Amino acid sequence: MSGGITEIQVACFRLMDDLYAVDIMRINEIIRPQKLTILPKAPSFIEGVINLRGNVIPVVDLRKRFDMPPRPASAATRLLISRVAGQSLGLVVDDVTEVITVPVKEIKPPPTVAEGVSAKYLLGVCLSADVLVMLLDIDRLLTCSEVMELGSIA
Repeated sequence: MSGGITEIQVACFRLMDDLYAVDIMRINEIIRPQKLTILPKAPSFIEGVINLRGNVIPVVDLRKRFDMPPRPASAATRLLISRVAGQSLGLVVDDVTEVITVPVKEIKPPPTVAEGVSAKYLLGVCLSADVLVMLLDIDRLLTCSEVMELGSIA
């Protein structure tokens, strides 16, 4: 990238034993889980909706989205409030660990056969203190039809 961005800041979080990250510019805030209203007929990975300062925000369980086993309730669980396709979305993660700065040149393409999360959800991978961090492409978390379905909910 000539003359472009040389590094990005990402918020790291855990899902099971793996470390993931999302560009910090895509996260509006990080909050504790709120009281959920369950939605009948919502896609299975939608936990429900929360009311955040008067806004109805669908909550996506990333473990369910990525076909991981359910998580036991924990004090560390957080919601990443972000925007996907013009829609506010709460992403449930096991734990938010830190914000790191990653040189863009150190981001490698995702492995074609990634353990756990399908490579289609990843922008790439990088190392942080010798730990592999998978960078999520949150724009790919929802299909076009899921975005439309959620738009009608909120």
